[in-house]
Amino acid sequence: MKTLIVATDYSMEAENAAEYACAAAKYLNTNVVLFNSYTIPLHTSNARLPASIFKELLENNKVLLQKKASELSEKYGIEVGFESGFLQLDEKLESLFLKYDAGLVVMGTATHSLGQELFGNSGTTTILKLNFPVLAVPMGVIFRHIQRIIFACDVLRGTNIKILEEVKAFATILGAEVELFHVQDKLRRLDEAKMIRDRADQIDKSLEDIPHSYKPVESDAVIDAIKKEIKQIDADLLIMVPQRYGFWKSLVHTSKTRIMASQSEIPILSIRI
Repeated sequence: MKTLIVATDYSMEAENAAEYACAAAKYLNTNVVLFNSYTIPLHTSNARLPASIFKELLENNKVLLQKKASELSEKYGIEVGFESGFLQLDEKLESLFLKYDAGLVVMGTATHSLGQELFGNSGTTTILKLNFPVLAVPMGVIFRHIQRIIFACDVLRGTNIKILEEVKAFATILGAEVELFHVQDKLRRLDEAKMIRDRADQIDKSLEDIPHSYKPVESDAVIDAIKKEIKQIDADLLIMVPQRYGFWKSLVHTSKTRIMASQSEIPILSIRI
């Protein structure tokens, strides 16, 4: 497994995600890089303070980040590096992902709220923007060996072959079995059933090298169906593929990945290309 990058803002959720990532890194025999996107407080930036003050603030932030990295490194017996910067979170993560040839970015998610569902927090918003794997770790979840993965996808829409390759790669690294979970309301046309069977067969062939199964479910409550399936098979990880929407469509489409990231009781791996 490649380097795991942990985005932290020193919140309880971020601290929990860092612990999860370090435990996972030890299991996978890899290393971790902590990253904090430093933001200058508005009242400070408006005060027109000398550059030396801003430099001191940044240095103090680096000292705190270095201390946390050292503590985690000693606790888990792995290499833990650190990075900080002034860039926007998503911009800096993009550059760090390339710099370290990382495997994924790990972020903590806050306790469920209606506001997060509709508008998202910094973590769930970032998930929908980044073009590389992001693991959202719910508060309170600790790392355990991942044995069962649910890959929730819209078979009728189709799944990109690169996404399937990513799913297969993660399942292989983790030594886990994958359940392809498809939720839709009742079929409106007979040709839809045939199309779903054909595309499910194509996905089956793409995943033939790993233990996997396919489970279709009829329901008009996608999120509830996914949450029920997670509990039923005691899944350790949920994989979802965020859909892209333009500005106007985003006003009427609430991302299912965003909702799950704010409600899930297990980590969610978001994959997009």
